[in-house]
Amino acid sequence: MKMVTRPTSAAPAPVPSSPRRVLPLFVLSSLVIVLIAVILTSVSFGSVSVPISTIVQILLNGTTLFHFPVTWDASLDVIILQVRLPVVLGAVLVGAALAVAGTLFQGMLRNPLADPYLMGTSSGAALGATIAFVLPFDTVYGSLFPLTPVLAFVGALLTVLFVYALARSGGQTPVIMLLLAGVVVNAILTACQTLILNLWPSNDFGRILGLYNWLSGGIAIVGWESLAVVAGIVLFGLLLAFWLANRLDVFALGEEAAAHLGLHVERTKFLIVIVASLLTAAAVSISGLVGFVGLVTPHCMRLLLGPRHRTLLPASALGGAIFLTLADMLARVLLAPTVIPVGVFTALVGAPFFLFLLRSSKREYKW
Repeated sequence: MKMVTRPTSAAPAPVPSSPRRVLPLFVLSSLVIVLIAVILTSVSFGSVSVPISTIVQILLNGTTLFHFPVTWDASLDVIILQVRLPVVLGAVLVGAALAVAGTLFQGMLRNPLADPYLMGTSSGAALGATIAFVLPFDTVYGSLFPLTPVLAFVGALLTVLFVYALARSGGQTPVIMLLLAGVVVNAILTACQTLILNLWPSNDFGRILGLYNWLSGGIAIVGWESLAVVAGIVLFGLLLAFWLANRLDVFALGEEAAAHLGLHVERTKFLIVIVASLLTAAAVSISGLVGFVGLVTPHCMRLLLGPRHRTLLPASALGGAIFLTLADMLARVLLAPTVIPVGVFTALVGAPFFLFLLRSSKREYKW
């Protein structure tokens, strides 16, 4: 009796596994080390180059815990501690704030194109700066706070609250209404800004140039006092953002699924909008309109670490700080003594790099 053997079916082809994500602790530790190196390098560059070893000794002597012998020109202490370090730390704060704000908006809206200026923050800040430009006085509360950053901060926050109020209907705030309200308000405030500049012409070329530089983006720090105020706001906002990390992960399932899991969707959405807007307003008050940091950095960190916000948020803060600090340094030294607006530099350098990164890893990228 002849036995009939059935042909054995071919073994199924192995399913390609998704690329293994880099260990979060390794990435975060590496980013911290890179940020420290970038800060020291950025402080060392300028009209007078200062060795990094000298910078480290000056900084350690400034803590009063160390007492290295002063073998350098005493004027370097003033240059490092009073001129360069506040600007570099300002770039660190702005980069971290914009990157985290972009991560918050992208996570809440589930939209890869969301950035910190999505809800009209940029136009509100620009209108505030323009009003400061036409007013006859320059400071608030004596000489402690320049008028431009104060009005830019207030304008950015008020605009976001107005957009949120417009989009809210029936106790809910649909995402599409937020986006549309942000676009409309942005157009109106931009028109108001243009109208003000035409109705109040100024022959003061210095003030016109100052407004142009602010709109183009650039770290403007007038002293440690204003930096301390911004640092307090940014650090508070970052802590709140990290506290919202798990809620952002739930948002990835969709608003309906998040509600079924017990998340108070509208309250959480409002908190995310407020925290992201607070970070953005604090950043633009000392940097002007610096684009691309809040859009690019979250995507780059998502490629490395995946979408989990508990690691994505701190990585984005560190990555944004590195990106903007490097951009600010290169904008100052590449064509010295001419200074390139850092907002222009981030767009010219960041956009091609981001396109290359997405194109080379498009099969691995998961939103």
